[in-house]
Amino acid sequence: MQCVVCRQGETEPGTATITLIRDGTTVVVKGVPALVCDNCGEEYIDEEITDELLKFAEDAVSRGVEIDVSQYVA
Repeated sequence: MQCVVCRQGETEPGTATITLIRDGTTVVVKGVPALVCDNCGEEYIDEEITDELLKFAEDAVSRGVEIDVSQYVA
């Protein structure tokens, strides 16, 4: 897939570190599967994985977590 940001690179399978912040909670998830542009580094996360990450973050907010750093587990 051609990168929609730089329009110069092609995306390749890789990983990303995703940071989500909401209501005083910061969630960092490392090793998230992504397509990464070989030119500019833009990261594209699959919709299903995005849904998982958002649910994980909502759970952290509901538990009153301030900071959570985790490795992605499928």
